[in-house]
Amino acid sequence: MGNIDLVQLTQETKKLTAMIVEDEKVTNELLSSTLKNFFSDVQSCFNGAEALDTYNRTKPDVVFVDIIMAGMDGIELSRKIRGIDPSQVIIVISASNDMEKISESIEVGVNSFIQKPIDTKKIIELLTNVLAMIAKKKKIETKTFSISLPLDLYEIVNENAKAESISKNAVIIRALRSFYE
Repeated sequence: MGNIDLVQLTQETKKLTAMIVEDEKVTNELLSSTLKNFFSDVQSCFNGAEALDTYNRTKPDVVFVDIIMAGMDGIELSRKIRGIDPSQVIIVISASNDMEKISESIEVGVNSFIQKPIDTKKIIELLTNVLAMIAKKKKIETKTFSISLPLDLYEIVNENAKAESISKNAVIIRALRSFYE
């Protein structure tokens, strides 16, 4: 695990929101209270239908989901969330040793799997990995951008880019910087 600075870890995770989906009341409360120490906001849900509704309203950065639940199980919930946002960070937390369920959750594309009971060392390691996943996701999201310009503006940007032998994006970024300074 190395030297993980818990204060720095908490400062970074406090910028994020989370949702816990766990049907066992005591476990849900324990996870919620623990994760509230790390996340700015933690939504707590007790079943898949409630979680899907909450997810659509709040769009949390990280979803922690139990596999085995009545009604919609964690795998089906993860599948539906993936349909809404393919890059959503989903962490399965389960006491199940059912290899079929575990492999099915991997097929759905969950980002990580953590076995209950969860101790402090596991949480710190998990949150460190979550931060790395979100940083990678944000890097990919910010790598390229798309902007629609009116045709006359596009032609001006295009001409300026050609005149200065720079990219159209560079011209747009320069214009945006001067506008907001």
